[in-house]
Amino acid sequence: MNPLNQIHNSSFNSSFIIHNSSLNSALSATILAGREILKIYQDPTADFSIEKKADNSPLTIADKAAHQVIVEILQSTGLPILSEEGKDIPWEDRKNWHRFWLVDPLDGTKEFIKRNGEFTVNIALIEDHKPIAGVIYVPVTKTLYAGMVGEGAWKGEGMDETVTFETLKSQGQSLPSETLPETYTLVGSRSHMNKDTEEYMAARRKEHGTVNIIAKGSSLKICLVAENAAHEYPRFGPTMEWDTAAGHAIASAAGKRVVRVDSHEELRYNKRELLNPYFVVTGNW
Repeated sequence: MNPLNQIHNSSFNSSFIIHNSSLNSALSATILAGREILKIYQDPTADFSIEKKADNSPLTIADKAAHQVIVEILQSTGLPILSEEGKDIPWEDRKNWHRFWLVDPLDGTKEFIKRNGEFTVNIALIEDHKPIAGVIYVPVTKTLYAGMVGEGAWKGEGMDETVTFETLKSQGQSLPSETLPETYTLVGSRSHMNKDTEEYMAARRKEHGTVNIIAKGSSLKICLVAENAAHEYPRFGPTMEWDTAAGHAIASAAGKRVVRVDSHEELRYNKRELLNPYFVVTGNW
């Protein structure tokens, strides 16, 4: 059966899924997918001047290679998979999904093309429209973030594909791993700043005086708030569900929130339209 169309038996509860091997598979999948991406990223013959996802662009090849690795590993869990590379699953097929994987095989398109290293592999476990667990891997630095809502969040360095949540707990850092900066700190997109974001930052300057701004790519922006390296990450531009789900789970597990700007309600997933509203990652709201 095609894993994209499998429906998992909803009689299993969250604690069963969280504590079985499924999430360890997600950890391994992010790392192995990251290795495939690095093979292309580090290829001196790859033409990174192709910025769009043309069939033979390094970006497209890396996306597809990572997607294939992740699907091959996660299909053994029996859960459906919604990925940026498999995003055309009809609403009629996915509207009754109780629990599923939400995947971005390569988050940070512009950072990958610029070769600045700020791109990630993202895998989230969604249950009833909420992210309950997430894994983010940074291939260039070999940094791993993971979180389970109600259990905690962690950051590990130099982990290999044999990593489990238990080893990450024992060898990594619990998040948030540091105290908040004395100067009010915001994270901004390295490649997607706009007028709305600048106005929000200006309002924070008026409220807090001096404001420090960190520019960062991909889901690393959410991770910085989860770590306490920044107070907030406002996003007033288009993002898709797979861009935020893993980071949302990690932030939630670290005691932060990912909320809509208009209602202050948490972002929801597996909507008919997969576009996110404007949101803020914060510990304050």
